[in-house]
Amino acid sequence: MASLNSLLPSMLLVLAIAASLASPSLSTSRRALEHKGAKQIGFRVTLKHVDHGKNFTKFERLQRAMKRGKSRLQRLNSMVLAAGDSTEVESPIHAGNGEFLMQLSMGTPPDSLSAIVDTGSDLIWTQCKPCAKCFDQSSPIFDPKKSSTFSVLTCSSKLCEALPTSSCGTNGCEYLYTYGDYSSTQGVLASETFTFKDSVSIPKIGFGCGEDNEGSGFDQGAGLVGLGRGPLSLVSQLGVAEFAYCLTSIDDSKTSKLLMGSEATSGNLTTSAMKTTPLIKNPLQPSFYYLSLEGISVGDTRLPIKKTTFALLDDGSGGVIIDSGTTITYIEESAFDLVKKEFKSQTKLPVDDSGSTGLDLCFKLPSDESQVEVPKLIFHFEGADLDLPGENYMIADSTVGLVCLAMGSSSGMSIFGNVQQQNMMVIHDLAKETLSFLPTECDKL
Repeated sequence: MASLNSLLPSMLLVLAIAASLASPSLSTSRRALEHKGAKQIGFRVTLKHVDHGKNFTKFERLQRAMKRGKSRLQRLNSMVLAAGDSTEVESPIHAGNGEFLMQLSMGTPPDSLSAIVDTGSDLIWTQCKPCAKCFDQSSPIFDPKKSSTFSVLTCSSKLCEALPTSSCGTNGCEYLYTYGDYSSTQGVLASETFTFKDSVSIPKIGFGCGEDNEGSGFDQGAGLVGLGRGPLSLVSQLGVAEFAYCLTSIDDSKTSKLLMGSEATSGNLTTSAMKTTPLIKNPLQPSFYYLSLEGISVGDTRLPIKKTTFALLDDGSGGVIIDSGTTITYIEESAFDLVKKEFKSQTKLPVDDSGSTGLDLCFKLPSDESQVEVPKLIFHFEGADLDLPGENYMIADSTVGLVCLAMGSSSGMSIFGNVQQQNMMVIHDLAKETLSFLPTECDKL
């Protein structure tokens, strides 16, 4: 059994994070990146949660995050279904929005901005002047005319050819990138110098200079930084073999980190505590990071989930992705029903049926200060049994007297969310095509 005694009263919101940049470990250039055998780039940046610093209660923050997560789940599912439908004629759709912001600078001289980090999409983009339609953002809108290093990419460039929807305009490569709920960005594909902190400055990064941007959820930042597996993402353009993130839990004073290249593997990664599982590719949706989930245990009970429940199907549907931009974990409905049933059986607390939290399964906490025990939760990935600490799946708040399971049901695709990933270094090794979990005090990185 996992103890929740240390979790009260602060557990309800997950991942409220402060914003600043950590010092990078390596100053580099594009030429160094492309030089065969050159030392791999490495730097780290600090992430903050999109609701950081806002005056919400814990329940309000959780409910906001879950609302975004449900919309994201619908987008991701729609995206996969559209990719598998040969009759689809509309623009491809993508996994818009995320839960974390990173600070960076663009141009020469550099202009600072914050952008949503998204492991579920590829395109890097920001709002640009002159704006035909732009949403409000906290930083000034990027003006390419003020940068000496701005250049529109040609229609024959590899990045232009990698766009799902593009056209050749009088100024060069024009793009449209849609996010499945009428949200979109449209403009020219350009290259620019990106600066991470002060000394890691990388020229000729391709990005969308969006002059017509609309839809919900983008106004937390000035655009998006895609970290997917496709050629347009920051990860692919930097040419790094690894990247990692480490997400802190609730405490608003703590910071999370994104580590690129050599920084992702600079620590002790040979410990037996690290769990490694293969990354799987979906040919119809190659940008996502799929994992092979073979089963789930609650307590000592391995649930009777059919092997095909989490399988990636030939039409591209199903499967399990790991995502930093979705808050709670969503699993296929039949499996979730078994999880709920077993938690009810093993948890010696009365069930709360009020539905006040928006979560599917909550229990009433005892009125005294007695210690609460909850069943263990283990995700059995291929080659890696991930035994989660209690705070990574049970969300408690003594002020309202509830403790809830941070999971929900889905139809089709399943998503391993960021609550379950907190206080773990999540290492994406793109060369070996593996993903590793290493328990880490993320705020001490």
